[in-house]
Amino acid sequence: MQSIVVILGTGGTIAGVAPEAGDDLSYQSAQLGVETLVAGVPELAGARLEVEQVAQVDSKDMSHAVWQTLARRVAHHLARADVAGVVITHGTDTMEETAYLLHRLLAPAKPVVLTGAMRPVNSRQSDGPRNIADAVAIACDGASGVHGVLVVMGGTVHGAAAVRKVHANRIDAFGSGDVGPLARFEQGRLHRLRAWPTVEAMGIAIVEPDVSSWPAVEIVTSHAGASGRLVDALVREGVAGIVVAATGNGTVHGRVEQALEWAVAAGVRVLRAPRCADGAILEPDGPPNPALPSAGALTPAKARVELLLELLSRRAAAG
Repeated sequence: MQSIVVILGTGGTIAGVAPEAGDDLSYQSAQLGVETLVAGVPELAGARLEVEQVAQVDSKDMSHAVWQTLARRVAHHLARADVAGVVITHGTDTMEETAYLLHRLLAPAKPVVLTGAMRPVNSRQSDGPRNIADAVAIACDGASGVHGVLVVMGGTVHGAAAVRKVHANRIDAFGSGDVGPLARFEQGRLHRLRAWPTVEAMGIAIVEPDVSSWPAVEIVTSHAGASGRLVDALVREGVAGIVVAATGNGTVHGRVEQALEWAVAAGVRVLRAPRCADGAILEPDGPPNPALPSAGALTPAKARVELLLELLSRRAAAG
């Protein structure tokens, strides 16, 4: 019997509607349900699908509560023997963050494929239907070894650890930095370019507590003329973690660095992430600064997810 692909809807531009077909900017995100979106993809006629509306949000407003619910539903469906894979329709603004969260939490042995759109449903250049069809094709392909959390946009497949949004408006708005994409659709067939992602699963249990109790983790930016005032304010507010979007190869303005070291002394966990669009922080010879460790190649937004999960994991381990 043909396995099932479960499609979970969360809103976003892919579910958005514009006042006119020629207007690709003044649309309202998250207007149509996922069942309607799937019905608009002719290639999926006859496929064994289940659809479920998990949330209906513009992804700029993605919340910890939606993340928690989504992670639970993905884990639930992955555990079913009759499910080949899971597709998630999602807004593009925070897609990379959601993908990384699921990647680190679940490390699935089946494909979990996030997709979205850069144009609303009624655009003359609507890209959502093709992206959904591609995502379902990948989610069906677990028997050939496809696994892990993936993002497919514009016929290109990215791994959750490397993917990032690199353009505000283009349909090909996603990239994978120095490592490049995992695969591409060419002439309707999936051509793999490198190995499918693997990572040790952290486990869904660490995000089970009520989200109101999750540790606060914020991002600050190092820049010319920076001060440590934002860091000081965050420490006074009781944050548990701070990611600094660092200049160059992980450098931090002296005033910000001093404030961050004071924050660490006060018990706040800090990570440095590169502000640059591409490239990882490479540590020089000699011992790194233990107070301000590097997040490697993670973007600031993903480093925030990593730090949040680390703090949740420590709390769970402490009982």
